[in-house]
Amino acid sequence: TLADGTVFDSSEGKDPLEFTMGQGEMIPGFEKGILGMDVGDKKTISLPPEEGYGERRDDLVAEYERSLFPQDIEITVGMHLQTTTETGEIIPLIVTKIEGDMVTLDANHFLSGKTLAFEVELISVS
Repeated sequence: TLADGTVFDSSEGKDPLEFTMGQGEMIPGFEKGILGMDVGDKKTISLPPEEGYGERRDDLVAEYERSLFPQDIEITVGMHLQTTTETGEIIPLIVTKIEGDMVTLDANHFLSGKTLAFEVELISVS
């Protein structure tokens, strides 16, 4: 959840989350919070932004001319897009503003800048 109680994700009704410790599959603070838990333990892991998805960065928000986008796509605020770097890394983007011929894209993770809380129960270790 977020600090205001908003649920941003849940495993309720799904298979338990599985991951390998130390492989970078989870955000660093989450793995740190799991360390020392025994099977059956329950706890709340609270993470400040720097241990979660980082602080919001203004340099990851930029304006682009509409002409740079495919003309057959109707771009709307809130739309999720992606681009690929020269090295093949996929970068998710969200359209945050459209003003005239300018489109503002934000490459920040939607949870960046937020304090996160996870209710965790460790059910198995292998």
